[in-house]
Amino acid sequence: MLVRFSAAIAVSLLSSAALAQGAKPTDPQIAHIAYTAGVIDIAAAKQALAKASDKNIKAFAEDMVRDHEAVNKQALDLVKKLKVTPEDNDTSRTLSKNAADKLAELGKLKGAEFDKAYVANEVAYHKAVDSALETTLIPNANNAELKSLLQTGLKIFQGHEQHAEHVAAALK
Repeated sequence: MLVRFSAAIAVSLLSSAALAQGAKPTDPQIAHIAYTAGVIDIAAAKQALAKASDKNIKAFAEDMVRDHEAVNKQALDLVKKLKVTPEDNDTSRTLSKNAADKLAELGKLKGAEFDKAYVANEVAYHKAVDSALETTLIPNANNAELKSLLQTGLKIFQGHEQHAEHVAAALK
């Protein structure tokens, strides 16, 4: 199930209906996709804070909430400064639907089973988001400040991916 969800994330990030037709995402769409990705990880982390049994999982989840809220605040400040309205799109809608499904799936798990599934999902999610940032969102961002924020976010999220991998390895 995790593999299916991770594949769905990658597909939604990298080849949504608009992107698959060759249309490049606009800056307002990119802003919405990036913000949505952060909101999704905050929701997953908050679920982990409530359900996780492992102290390392809880610490990781606290980092995810703190970092993603900070980046999303920077994103909101930037779109206000630029007077840009983030534009909902097929990619952000698909991300939200898949995330809701995944939260429901994780919500049924308890204890060590939840911990392993949550951190495995975090590894897969960060890989997919990092890939989308590198191959689609950053290259297609036209505004220099947006591009810079996305590049900063990529560095942070690559660190999250490594942290999630470390936490996952420690659970085995």
